[in-house]
Amino acid sequence: MKQALVKLHIGVFLAGFTAILGRLIELNAVLLVWYRIFFTVVFLSLTFIFSKKSLRIPVKQMFNLGCIGFIIALHWVFFYASIKYANVSVALVCFASTSLFTALLEPLIVRSAFKRTDLLLGLLSLAGIYLIFHFDAQYRLGIFLGIISAILSALFSVLTKKNVHHIASKQLMFFQLSGGLLLLTLLLPIWLYYFPEEKWIPSLTDLFWLLLLALLCTVLAMNLMLQALKKVSAFTQNLTLNLEPVYGISMAFIVFNEGKNLPVSFYLGLCLIAVSVALQMFRIVTLKKNKAN
Repeated sequence: MKQALVKLHIGVFLAGFTAILGRLIELNAVLLVWYRIFFTVVFLSLTFIFSKKSLRIPVKQMFNLGCIGFIIALHWVFFYASIKYANVSVALVCFASTSLFTALLEPLIVRSAFKRTDLLLGLLSLAGIYLIFHFDAQYRLGIFLGIISAILSALFSVLTKKNVHHIASKQLMFFQLSGGLLLLTLLLPIWLYYFPEEKWIPSLTDLFWLLLLALLCTVLAMNLMLQALKKVSAFTQNLTLNLEPVYGISMAFIVFNEGKNLPVSFYLGLCLIAVSVALQMFRIVTLKKNKAN
């Protein structure tokens, strides 16, 4: 369990860079996500070719994983759209509500009882979000997009949890993202028709950031988190992902100076989010020790 938690936290730390890179890349959210998934799938394909590992899985399972991958693709689209229409801090704080949506969705999907502790910890994170942003009018669209992103992230984690024990992490990632890439590619011409873009080919600088985003923040981070998901619950993973705003916002303060003139409530909100994660980590480690004894 401890090793799984370490992998989970390393993966979350790497994921903290995704918002920063999303702000640096000068592409709209849909194109950004398409390139991110494309480079990730190419890299994973090369990994399987050189390792000579088989990718054969049942067609039904392949289809299911592809559909789940489309959910993560949409999550990323709404996440980066939130960054573009608001800022890094807004998108990341909205993302922290994922734990609450997971506490609501997981029992419904896996047909289990609602866990009062999970709901309370999720609400604690939500209280942190409320303290940080009082839904300023200039951020309303960004907040709305960020909340949709959080719901999709919760749904993705719960559905992935049901498949993670039956397939290797890299295979799981490959089929999920391949499905996401396929469906996003089919939707891309429609998007560009209704929302034409002057820039749809990345510059050299954008290409560099996209490669970092694909290799470090997607392949490595997702692989670590998928390995951890074999040992921890979807709720625990998403609650730990609440540290992503802490890491990402701290970086945004440094890189984009977003921390200028922030109120005390901002820092109180971040503390509530961190406390909710710490309490969950303490709870699952304590439960593991009690079972061992």
